[in-house]
Amino acid sequence: MIRSPSEVTVGADGTVALPMSVLDEAGIDPGETLLAHSDGDGQIVLRRLEEAVSDLINGRPL
Repeated sequence: MIRSPSEVTVGADGTVALPMSVLDEAGIDPGETLLAHSDGDGQIVLRRLEEAVSDLINGRPL
C-alpha cells in the first residue's frame, strides 16, 4: 500500500534526501546499500543491492 507521497528536492550536487517515513514504508534501513537506475523519463528506481544482483544473476531484469 502506498501512502502519501513526500516532496523532495534534488540538490545542486545531485543528492536527494528521502524522508524516513518513505524509507520505513519501503522497509529500507539507514545505511543499506541501494542500486539506482532510470526507469524512463522522470522515474528513478531504488532497489536493495543484494536483490538487484540476485535478479541479474538469475536472468531477471532489474
